[in-house]
Amino acid sequence: MSYVINNGPRPVAPATRERVLAAIKELGYRPDRVAQAMASRRTDLIGMIVPDARQPFFAELAHAVEQAAAERGKMVLVGNSDYRTEREIHYLRAFLGMRVSGLILVSQGMSEQAASEIEAWDARVVLLHERPEAIDDVAVVTDDIDGAKLAVRHLLEHGHAYVACLGGIPNTPAVGDPVADHEEGWRQAMLEAGLSIEGRLFQAPYNRYDAYQVALKLLSGPDRPPAIFCSTDDQAFGVLRAARELRIEVPTELAVAGFDDVKEAALTDPPLTTVSSDRPAMARAAVDLVLDDGLRVAGSRRERLKLFPSTLVVRRSCGCGE
Repeated sequence: MSYVINNGPRPVAPATRERVLAAIKELGYRPDRVAQAMASRRTDLIGMIVPDARQPFFAELAHAVEQAAAERGKMVLVGNSDYRTEREIHYLRAFLGMRVSGLILVSQGMSEQAASEIEAWDARVVLLHERPEAIDDVAVVTDDIDGAKLAVRHLLEHGHAYVACLGGIPNTPAVGDPVADHEEGWRQAMLEAGLSIEGRLFQAPYNRYDAYQVALKLLSGPDRPPAIFCSTDDQAFGVLRAARELRIEVPTELAVAGFDDVKEAALTDPPLTTVSSDRPAMARAAVDLVLDDGLRVAGSRRERLKLFPSTLVVRRSCGCGE
């Protein structure tokens, strides 16, 4: 019976398979997943840790991973680190203690302690969206630098004197973090255009609520920028709200672009120009990598990086279509 239920490891004759399936249906048999996990020391679960599933990008990313895992007969457990090391370690220990089949981590600036936990358990790990320096494992990421350059160049092509950047929080890791790469892409695009970046990078939390407060102060000041590139769409939503309250017309008085292309970006007023990546394909790649040993080949840090391209999604907040 186990060869039929588990579809292997040895083949079963079609006639035998049909008889077993008929018996299973008649008896109402259900496999004991706990017993199976004890025997294999693995469950049908994948653990996923994200910074904050309330943010649209992470919610959509987790949903894409859940769908990809379901295609492989796995379920996903999601934990929120809240950008806190102790919460990340809590979920690492909890998921590894559950004998999950693997871990998919969206970790901002993973600590040495968290990396040590993973090494001690010899866990299957795939990094998704971010690649912290503390752990050198297989990673699935977006070309964040190139994507940011696409957005900033596009804003400059509209004739703006310069583009300000809403970047990350003060302790944003300099390497392996998408927001740091967005800042670097903005920096490169500005310098390539011969423009100064001095005093034009503003720190802001990643969510719309705190970004809104930062934008209120920035847009009501004497040196209001003509265009703003936001490191996340959620930040851009906060900027659009602040502009509306201050009666600043977007895009005629202020151009705005974001990064992530969450679904809500198409519904803002005006619709948000942003940068997109193929999240479903990235999710499938992460699930395949965490489950298939054959795909987890050893190699240099660059060879263990699966890089997905970024695409500019042009809507009206940048000035197009006006």
